[in-house]
Amino acid sequence: MAKSTKVVLIVAFLLILLDQVSKFLIYDYFQVKHIGNEYYITSPDRTEISILGDIVKFVYVENAGMAFGIQFGELKVALSLFSVIASIILAYIILKIPNYPWIIQIAFGLILAGAIGNLIDRLFYGMIFGYAPLFYGRVIDFIQVDIPDINIGNIINYTHWPVFNVADSCVSVGVVLLILFNRYLPNFAVIFKKKSQVDSSNGAD
Repeated sequence: MAKSTKVVLIVAFLLILLDQVSKFLIYDYFQVKHIGNEYYITSPDRTEISILGDIVKFVYVENAGMAFGIQFGELKVALSLFSVIASIILAYIILKIPNYPWIIQIAFGLILAGAIGNLIDRLFYGMIFGYAPLFYGRVIDFIQVDIPDINIGNIINYTHWPVFNVADSCVSVGVVLLILFNRYLPNFAVIFKKKSQVDSSNGAD
């Protein structure tokens, strides 16, 4: 395995660890209890943690959907399976691009870390906290950022950014990096080409 690939995977692992530790600390701080499929913050004096005045706060939200609270209907298992497949594909890409610019490798590493971080929630949190079976867990979000109010008729009404977590941040930063440095993106057709096809192409040359 290339040195750069090892570095990317180590960074991804550390970010996954940070994501999971932060979620468990938040869960413990807010003294969350589950009754059936519902969750409750049992300590009345612990409703939020002010990090930067009213601009950045830590709160507690359980999200059954995708990043930033985007809902996915009742197809929880499909979402979890999609996350598993996406994580495998991302890991495969990282292993195949050791010679690409480091910013591209890091970008894919960030997205992988975010995908696995939230996947762990969906797969296991329901079982760990005793409110749902495997694949039916909810993602813990806790970072709330205040933004200027955005009101466009009855269509858009934002008073703060959707609550998110470390994993969401990793995915967002990774995607932004890929957009900014898209000229360095790998040729996915080559990456996913079967070995026999690659050998045939080389033979033709």
